[in-house]
Amino acid sequence: MTISLDIGIRHPFEAPATGEAVEVAEGVLWLRLPLPMALDHVNILALDDGDGWTLIDAGLNSRKTREIWGALLAGPLRGRPVRRVVVTHHHPDHIGLAGWFQSRGAELVTTRTAWLYARMLVLDEQALPQPEQITFLKQAGTPSALLEKRRHERPFNFCDVVHPLPLGFTRIAEGDTITMGGRRWLVRTGDGHAPEHATFWSMEDNLVIGGDQLLPSISANIGVYPTEPMADPLADWMASCARFSQVAEPRHLVLPGHKLPFTGLPLRLRQMAENHEGAIARLIDHLATPRSAVDCFPALFKRPIGEAEFSLALVEAVAHLNYLLHRGLARRHLSPEEIWLWQRV
Repeated sequence: MTISLDIGIRHPFEAPATGEAVEVAEGVLWLRLPLPMALDHVNILALDDGDGWTLIDAGLNSRKTREIWGALLAGPLRGRPVRRVVVTHHHPDHIGLAGWFQSRGAELVTTRTAWLYARMLVLDEQALPQPEQITFLKQAGTPSALLEKRRHERPFNFCDVVHPLPLGFTRIAEGDTITMGGRRWLVRTGDGHAPEHATFWSMEDNLVIGGDQLLPSISANIGVYPTEPMADPLADWMASCARFSQVAEPRHLVLPGHKLPFTGLPLRLRQMAENHEGAIARLIDHLATPRSAVDCFPALFKRPIGEAEFSLALVEAVAHLNYLLHRGLARRHLSPEEIWLWQRV
């Protein structure tokens, strides 16, 4: 008789308070930094390298976050310097203060794609949306009042929440090994949420550093943006889940970028894939008649989408529609109002 070890998802640790730390394994501290959004925190790891610390991710660049770091450095990190900042991916809540630590003498370690995206976006400051951004919003079916509002307001700029990144970084890539916190870690990269997102799998024990690629109870945003409007990130995400499933074990303790550490990774990877498979099935049914991307919100999200959530919902809707388009399951045409209307094949 075969007994399954896949016994569900468990959370063995409670979250640390701001300014405090929880030791999740020998030489591995879990910290939390606040975020000014619905997902109100990002997880940071500090790995003890003896004469200093390696950080996994860094939080947003804000005065409040820098003040919290001051307390953390003097408190749980015991006054020892941060020698390295290892960034899982280029999103602001993860890379935001990496350049600040660099300016204080730390080495920045990340994938080449993450560094290139982050540095490009930090330098690309816009007072108003570019024409391509407005076209993207219009063609997705953004309501006219909201579109007009977006047209005249400052868009989100990386430089608002990401510290300038000095020249120079150390590259990691798929299959590399890196020593942190007294352990050797194998680098495995995933895609879909962010290109060349780094995860780290301990070669000494059961720890996995998952970033946003491996989250417990929420879905990572999978989005298409005006920079690459025909991208197919959902296919990249599904392929990454399949690759990680080949090496995931129930014993793994995953340290994610948000929410709580967890065990039960094989089950969680199945859940993540099934979540999008269900959304695709609902979307195909919904596209019996022509719809814009915004018209697809009810089928995909099954809840009202307010203005605060609109941008993330929009890019995720386009990602699911592009997935169908690239597989010949849907087609689209541009309406007289210059809105893409999608319909199942």
